[in-house]
Amino acid sequence: MMGVTEASLRVNALSYAYGNKAALSDINFSVNAGECTILLGPNGAGKSTLFSLITHLFDTRDGDIFINGFDIKRQSCQALSQLGVVFQQSTLDMDLSVLQNLYYHASLHGMRRGQASLRIQEELERQGMFARKDEKVSSLNGGHRRRVEIARALLHKPSLLLLDEPTVGLDVTSRQGIVQHVHDLCSNGQLSVLWATHLIDEVYPSDQVIVLHQGKIQAQGGVESVCQAQGVESISQAFQQLTQVHNV
Repeated sequence: MMGVTEASLRVNALSYAYGNKAALSDINFSVNAGECTILLGPNGAGKSTLFSLITHLFDTRDGDIFINGFDIKRQSCQALSQLGVVFQQSTLDMDLSVLQNLYYHASLHGMRRGQASLRIQEELERQGMFARKDEKVSSLNGGHRRRVEIARALLHKPSLLLLDEPTVGLDVTSRQGIVQHVHDLCSNGQLSVLWATHLIDEVYPSDQVIVLHQGKIQAQGGVESVCQAQGVESISQAFQQLTQVHNV
């Protein structure tokens, strides 16, 4: 179709179960270029299961996932090459320096040393971390480690960045800094973000929101439209209403 831009992420009729226990039921949504989409849900809502399916850690049984038009089931290499991921638990090697961690990641993506050096400098400067490139990761605070992980996730220039509860365990200042920084990354329209969280204050008025609860999407759309649909003034009230009513 001429003139139609493929979504960075498209999830169609996705369901998943652990044995007889349903974890996700008929999930449908898209994330478009330049959008910051917040996947908002309490613990146990199905956020991590959804991320495991998008990253192909779990096989998709029912439904389809497309990353930049590539089918995760049939074109997994092409699909995953479009993806950058920051997991809830840090996966940096604490005994290596910032540079060593990033060079290792670059080599996994088949980047030549010269290309990797340029991209590492670019991303560390963007994260405000280039001056600390030779420091061991173990010497960095939680907020700085997260910035290194974001730099690592963006080295191969993905179109979509997934963040799974990336601010858990950070102090308030570090958390606010990461939230602002990720929103700034979306501002040029080149990067899309899907951010899983249960923390309401990480949602900006300009964000798209998906409220996930008990494995089902309870609401989705712009912050204002979700609030209007629930007849409330804030996304905090909408979230409370959507998750409480469905617990009954």
